[in-house]
Amino acid sequence: MRRIILTFAAAVLVAVGLGGVAVATSSGSTITVPRLDRAVATSFSNVYAQEAAIEGHTGITPSSLHAKAMCDRGPNVTQSGPGATWNCLMSWTDPNVPMPPTGYGKFELNVHSNGCFTVGSPSSLIGYQTITDRRGRTVNNPAYEFDTCLDPASDNTPTGTTFPSALTITSTTVNVAADGTVGVDLACGVGAGGCQGKVAAVTDSGTALGTVDVAMTEQATAHLTFPTALPAGTKEVTFTPTTTIGFAPPKPVTLEVQG
Repeated sequence: MRRIILTFAAAVLVAVGLGGVAVATSSGSTITVPRLDRAVATSFSNVYAQEAAIEGHTGITPSSLHAKAMCDRGPNVTQSGPGATWNCLMSWTDPNVPMPPTGYGKFELNVHSNGCFTVGSPSSLIGYQTITDRRGRTVNNPAYEFDTCLDPASDNTPTGTTFPSALTITSTTVNVAADGTVGVDLACGVGAGGCQGKVAAVTDSGTALGTVDVAMTEQATAHLTFPTALPAGTKEVTFTPTTTIGFAPPKPVTLEVQG
């Protein structure tokens, strides 16, 4: 993790119900997706409720958040065991903080072999390392980054919680190739099923540059090239992704033509 670690393990371990540390068994690691799903959601609910109380938000309790998590190590990786590549998508209910269009936030985990792990929260939803309490003082944010552990003897049945991957356009400008065609860079985020669909491109003068199919696994990147050459004098191109699998950007993305 790239953040300064704030340790609240003592508080959240009680909430998780720690019965010991995780160890490898003959059937594999006790660090599994269902156990992480439950441990992350429970621990997050406790520290988030602490943050809400610090900021003076009433009516926020661990149970009122209804937090649900889907944890994943990414494609082509064993979905168990320690590692720094775990990600968890999580949803919760807080009337003070609306969820993004995807309906979830992305949390980064560094999971150790003993079953304890550090969780880094999305600042856009949780805030930064320090927050202002209800008395106007600057204090540490308990939900910004926290440590906890899972119980190796806890429920290992799947939770059934899934979230779709989010398709995003990562290009910031339109670059024109020597033959006059343009392309755009995409990324498919963490989630179930990857990203499938199409991207259409139209110039500011209304010229359609074509529609290109998208088929990406989760956590993959791609470059799409559109078949029709860019008309002279074009200043902007608008890209409109649609998906049959995954979550498409809620609005078309307009980029300036480079050069």
